[in-house]
Amino acid sequence: MITAGDFRKGVTVEWDNGVWIIVDFQHVKPGKGAAFVRTKIKNIMTGAVVERSFNPTDKMPRAHIETKEMQYLYNDGELYYFMDTETYEQIPLNKSEVEDMIHFVKENENVSVKFFKGKAFSVEAPNFVEMEIVDTEPGFKGDTASNTTKPATTETGYVVNVPLFINIGDHIRIDTRTGEYMERM
Repeated sequence: MITAGDFRKGVTVEWDNGVWIIVDFQHVKPGKGAAFVRTKIKNIMTGAVVERSFNPTDKMPRAHIETKEMQYLYNDGELYYFMDTETYEQIPLNKSEVEDMIHFVKENENVSVKFFKGKAFSVEAPNFVEMEIVDTEPGFKGDTASNTTKPATTETGYVVNVPLFINIGDHIRIDTRTGEYMERM
């Protein structure tokens, strides 16, 4: 059990029939009245963010999140299959569970999969990935306008804005946290 007075960023708790992570918190001691903890919490299953105040003595169970290194194998349309690299057990995940991270993951690459009570709920790609450009408009020689970009499609189907000098076949680095182009490889 954890009390609201012990909240810190990143702590996961079970509350209101869900699993929540503390995004932000503030201990407030008003001049009049009792102290309270103002929090911004995010439901890790649905992604909903809620602002809520708690009494510092409110107790709730701590949620234990397990993270496993898994290998992305393939998808068959609706389901995405991942394999535990230690036990070779395969698990299928729905598109809602892999969210936007699947655009940054190629087949046979390792990712982190988060579990709560044995159920997978989130997939995290590495912070930076290298992708090949498979489709983009050609750049023009001598076009050196600064900060000018064009859309480019990667090998996984993700569309990212890149500088004009990037061509089909180039390899680029993408920051998966923002989904933005970082550099040409």
